[in-house]
Amino acid sequence: MSSYKAKPLDKIDLTILDTLQKNGRISNIELSKTVNLSASPCLDRVKRLEAEGYVERYGAYLNAAKLNYGMSAFIQVTLDRTTGDVFDKFKLEVVKIKEVAECHMVAGGFDYQLKIRFKDMQEYREVLGIIVELPAVSQTHTYVVMEEVKQDQGVPISLK
Repeated sequence: MSSYKAKPLDKIDLTILDTLQKNGRISNIELSKTVNLSASPCLDRVKRLEAEGYVERYGAYLNAAKLNYGMSAFIQVTLDRTTGDVFDKFKLEVVKIKEVAECHMVAGGFDYQLKIRFKDMQEYREVLGIIVELPAVSQTHTYVVMEEVKQDQGVPISLK
């Protein structure tokens, strides 16, 4: 259990979160200058924000094309039944496919939206072959990405 007590976020907290989201490698000294605090209170706030779950993880954005995953597609997956055990079995297996970058259960005309990354169309066909064999999959529709217009920029933070 965390020793930090949850409290409402103020403008400094939001600025810290916004800054870390844009540059997770920023030093505490630079961050403290950005938010106009001394280093120690700034670090205390960062630790509190981490402990309270506002910061889930730190990472790097990699160039997919340089790593032979330059193509991407979205696949809509419809299951043949929508019961808890079927959802559980599907989720258990889909997370094992390394080419699946994202998987979202959705409401609407299908059950899951997958984002996959792959090298070429042959690899896409291989990955699709794995996906259609997942538990209870009855139908898929694929939309190959022609151009990525905007990448995920993180959570929009209002600094009003």
